[in-house]
Amino acid sequence: MMNRRTALAALGSTGLGLWAMKLPTSGADVSRTDPLSAALSTINDRLRDRLLRLLKQPGFSGRIPADEVKAVCDSEQKPVNAVMLALLPLAKTFSRAPISNYQVGTVVRGRSGDLFLGANIEFPGHSLGFSVHGEQSALSNAYMHGDTGILAIAVTAAPCGHCRQFMNELAPDGNLEVLVEGQPSLKLSALLPSAFGPKDLGVTELAFPVKQADLALSQEAPDELTIAALDAARKSYASYTHAHSGVAIRTRDGRFFKGSYIENAAYNPSLPPLQTALAALIVAGAKYSEISEVVLVETEGAPISQKSVAIAVLGTTSPQAKLRVVTAQIRT
Repeated sequence: MMNRRTALAALGSTGLGLWAMKLPTSGADVSRTDPLSAALSTINDRLRDRLLRLLKQPGFSGRIPADEVKAVCDSEQKPVNAVMLALLPLAKTFSRAPISNYQVGTVVRGRSGDLFLGANIEFPGHSLGFSVHGEQSALSNAYMHGDTGILAIAVTAAPCGHCRQFMNELAPDGNLEVLVEGQPSLKLSALLPSAFGPKDLGVTELAFPVKQADLALSQEAPDELTIAALDAARKSYASYTHAHSGVAIRTRDGRFFKGSYIENAAYNPSLPPLQTALAALIVAGAKYSEISEVVLVETEGAPISQKSVAIAVLGTTSPQAKLRVVTAQIRT
């Protein structure tokens, strides 16, 4: 069995690099597919090699720093929007879509100038509502990296209504630029006229910039994984229910992946903290089978709980993982 990092090292010496790589949702050996092979004709060796070096760095998390983005734009003499569109085949390799077999790649540009990769994720045997849309994946990646806002998003296909609603929560001014290959760029306001958002429910504390809730654990002497989950819960965006929650995942090799709850005025597009953490795990090149332990921290006495969703999703993705649920209190 070949993992993503082994594949990158092997492919790097062949000159095909990451653009010819596609990891099937079954976790089988790496193979080439026609869409990615076709993408090679538009990507030159310099850009391919630069991106390959970036992905091989320890701790890669689906984030391309602003200085790297600028270097690529200068080297290729291309605007950042063109680079974002060129990165979509790479983002698409992170897709886990065993139900629909419809793979979506996304790239978000933050106010920092960083680019964030994302892809759609599906969970067999459970409600389709548990799925993570590609736009949610990349947007949550920007959120978890603490960017101050989002300026643009590139997608392999026009965003669905669910995603337009989710994007509106994170960019309620409607100025988010939406890029789709072969189509003129549009502002989110053009894709979602008469939008329903935070202001309609009287919310003024918006998702960006990311803020911290004043939470304290209900138990004493927390371990390192619980502290990581508490940090994710503190950074959650829960302006409608105030049910702050966060997840921390530990893999067998000792890596941690965190996920914050990201709420939505329309409720249904809200992103559970485990799904946020799994999206982070996937773009880092890890597998579900590597998960050893998960901690969910959620607010004591809140009107909703993330426990049932976490149990259901882990039962499909990582039945070997141990789940602990810890409560926290909002300090006033």
